[in-house]
Order: sequence, then C-alpha cells, then structure tokens
Amino acid sequence: MNRILATILALGLGPAAAAAETLTVGMSGGYFPFTFVKQDQLQGFEVDVMNAIGEKAGLDIEFQTMSFSGLIGALEAGRIDTVANQITITPEREARFAFSQPYVHDGAQVVVREGNDAIAGVEDLRGRTVAVNLGSNFEQLLNDLPYADEIDIRTYESNIAQDTALGRVDAFVMDRVSSAQLIAESPLPLALAGKPFSEIRNALPFRDDEAGRAMRDRVDAALVSLREDGTLAGISQKWFGADITTAE
Repeated sequence: MNRILATILALGLGPAAAAAETLTVGMSGGYFPFTFVKQDQLQGFEVDVMNAIGEKAGLDIEFQTMSFSGLIGALEAGRIDTVANQITITPEREARFAFSQPYVHDGAQVVVREGNDAIAGVEDLRGRTVAVNLGSNFEQLLNDLPYADEIDIRTYESNIAQDTALGRVDAFVMDRVSSAQLIAESPLPLALAGKPFSEIRNALPFRDDEAGRAMRDRVDAALVSLREDGTLAGISQKWFGADITTAE
C-alpha cells in the first residue's frame, strides 16, 4: 500500500476522522493572484487551496504573512509548518524538506516593458539586466543557463514589475501564470517575452522530520481527494480561468 493511499484510509477523507490541529502556513501576501491582501483581507489561490485542505483534513489553518525571502528560514526555525507561496521543487530544496505532491504546474517566463522588441525570449537576455524576487528559484534557473555569466541578475524584495516598466532593468523573470495575471490586472506597460523556458512544479514544503513528514502525508491525502472531486480544478478556474493544477 503506498504512502498516500495509506494516509487516505487512515483519515477517512473527512475532517471528522482526524482531531483538529492547527497548521500554520506562511505566505508573503504580496504575490497576486496567489496570495495578496485586498481591503485588509488575505486572499488568493493559495488561501483557497489551504482552506480546502484544512476542511478536508480536519486542520485549522492559520496564516502568517512575512517577506518572501524569510519564509524558508521561518519554516526551518519551526515558526511555521509549511509555505504556500508557489514554492518550486528543486533538488536543493528536496534535500532539505519533505515536499507534498505538486499542486501547480507552470513555467518560468521572461517579462519586458511593452514595446521592447529586442527581447523575444530567454536567449535574448545576454548582456541584459534581469530582476528576480529574492529567495525565489528563478535566480538559480538563470544561473543554470549556459550564458549566465552574460546576464546581470538583480534580486528584489519587491517592485520588479515597476522597475521593468520604468526601464531600470531590462526584464524580470517570474512564473508564467502570475506574469499573465499581473499584465492583465496591472496598468503597467508590460508584455510576455516568448514562451516559458523551464517547467515548474510547485508544492508545499515541510520539515523533514517525523512530525513534518506525517503532516505532509496528511496534506497529500487531502490533495488527492481535492483533485479527484474537482475542488482543485474549481479553485484554479476561479482565479485563472484554466486548470493549472495538473500537468496535462
């Protein structure tokens, strides 16, 4: 019997089957449309997914917001139990954390100021200044390119879109889903440059100890059920008009 199935059977797939515990979830609250604050209310795709997981697994969800660059440190220090902020599975992170199954499939996207026809994709970033969010995996993706030494990578806590629109940097790299939503919702003159250049699988990291792995298994069981009953797809349709929760 595999790990997820065993946990599903143990849980009974319902909140009544497990004692209510609190799952403390860290997020930035500044990554539209995944996690953001509007009219003093924390909302977004990640918030809806975590609340659905809590209902399915019998967990009380408590959100804590902080700078994105501090989320992994907070997880390692035990101040939060997981991070719901589009955390991409990488070999380095897999060596440190116990990841849930992926619940978002996406790609890395180059974004430029509208009208900047000199950059039509990742190959055109040679000799350019490119912004990424501090602590994200996009810096590593750029560093892995064979011509990485020709790119001036600049890390930001915030405002990468504004600085690109103002011409302070030539481009920024973010996930395609967020990039497309940002362009659709923001008045900033921005445009997608080419197709995504790297596949991204996003999941929930937990501390790689007995308690962390047990909670990961419990969350995985909930994710299986939410995927099978269409809840994940419904949340995705609500925020993106498409299902980004599967690789198909």
